[in-house]
Amino acid sequence: MKQLKLIWDFRGPVAAQTAAHHVIHLKEYASAKALKNTLSGTETQNDMHTLAYLVVDEVDMPPVRDDLKPHRGQLYIQN
Repeated sequence: MKQLKLIWDFRGPVAAQTAAHHVIHLKEYASAKALKNTLSGTETQNDMHTLAYLVVDEVDMPPVRDDLKPHRGQLYIQN
């Protein structure tokens, strides 16, 4: 099954802290909606840009996208 990585970008001197806090809410949402096969976390791009992400199954993406309004998304390929 395809998975999609939904991404929220945070910029500025506290981007890493803001992204980490956002992940808490993403995990709460995934739990409340009983989403399966999710993965969430942060990725630091540089000292002024960190992103938070939530990986979901493709079939679950439309309601998650509509509820949480990610900045962008991409196909998730597991390493």
